[in-house]
Amino acid sequence: MVVRPARADDAEAMAAVVEAVAPEGTLGAQPPVDVAARARGYRELIGGEGAAAWVLATPAVVGFLTLYPRTPGVLGLAMALVASARGRGGGRALVDAGLAWAGTTDAHKVDLEVWPDNGRAIGLYAATGFVVEGLRDRHYRRADGTLRSSLIMARRLD
Repeated sequence: MVVRPARADDAEAMAAVVEAVAPEGTLGAQPPVDVAARARGYRELIGGEGAAAWVLATPAVVGFLTLYPRTPGVLGLAMALVASARGRGGGRALVDAGLAWAGTTDAHKVDLEVWPDNGRAIGLYAATGFVVEGLRDRHYRRADGTLRSSLIMARRLD
């Protein structure tokens, strides 16, 4: 597996990763995923100012990480990996690549949200220096009407 900067022509593959992972319930995205709209968003992010993305390739894209300006000085992190790519170091390599790039910007923090029951992701983020800053209690209404909480995690860069 190789981590490399995402290119505009990776956008459809990145959207396909979201489509594959969304049914697991570990992402904010829910099925059905509008792959075309999501690919457009990834193309805009890849070409956007102050944002960056990386893909995990085998050579097919099996995961990705994005960083985007959330508020001045804070970058938001989002990532997804298909099930077959997990547990092999690719997630860690994506986070490391993103944090290395973030350290070259004027950002002082990277933050993310994760479902409290996603222990695997929480463990990865904690191992890479992220700490829990808070809880959004019953914050997100899902398609089935249930309310989900999310942990807010962040890593300071300064």
